[in-house]
Amino acid sequence: MSVAKKEVKRVTTHVLQAMKDNGEKISMLTAYDYSTARILDEAKIDILLVGDSASNVMAGHETTLPITLDQMIYHASSVIRAIKRCLVVVDLPFGSYQGNSRKALASAIRIMKESGAHTVKMEGGEEIADSISRVLSAGIPVMGHLGLTPQSIYKFGTYTVRAKEEAEAEKLIEDAQLLEKLGCYAIVLEKIPAQLAKKVAKTVRIPVIGIGAGRHVDGQVLVTHDLLGITKDFNPRFLRRYLDLFSEIKDAVEQYINDVKTSDFPNEKEQY
Repeated sequence: MSVAKKEVKRVTTHVLQAMKDNGEKISMLTAYDYSTARILDEAKIDILLVGDSASNVMAGHETTLPITLDQMIYHASSVIRAIKRCLVVVDLPFGSYQGNSRKALASAIRIMKESGAHTVKMEGGEEIADSISRVLSAGIPVMGHLGLTPQSIYKFGTYTVRAKEEAEAEKLIEDAQLLEKLGCYAIVLEKIPAQLAKKVAKTVRIPVIGIGAGRHVDGQVLVTHDLLGITKDFNPRFLRRYLDLFSEIKDAVEQYINDVKTSDFPNEKEQY
């Protein structure tokens, strides 16, 4: 069942804040190419994330670590050319901002200037505070990301739920408050207990968007390829598949192959 909402011509960080203040949930999906982004924007998605998950779903890497800043700019440029309404957020990739605030600013400026993106996203809390502050000082909006941070996967050693222990949960709350204080306009919480995510969403004034963080946050994000069933082997509890495009595309291609080999395609009407 669809929920009535105020029509907006262009989603901005200000619009997202108003959505939280008014109790309207925020919808967010990933996009890495022009054609997909155009469909998602016409469907009136609120936010498109040009995620470093492109490293996994587009390039086949095991982690998000290999993708480069140049590659992120390429994907972001493709998405920006397709959209008219939604806000486009781009991940700063691993190695482009951690531990060096000047490098963080240079990376963020490149993304904004060369792709035309609207904002960037950075993983981490207190440990990257200097980088976040420097990027924000240039007038570049920053979305935070706490909980399971895939760029730190080798530190964690597993993709399991984060912040189940009290100490880590307390740090996550403190980091969320810090991100708000620094000036982040929103925070993604990934794979943490639902009650903790609920507490964070009530603690900070800015929008909190969850992935595997339960329903009591201000919005949800999924990887589009997972939602559409293009990916096949990724089945976490939080994922709802709305289609099985892997099977549908495979069936269509098999039919095409058969039609070609039996000379059924092209037929008389499909030639000049």
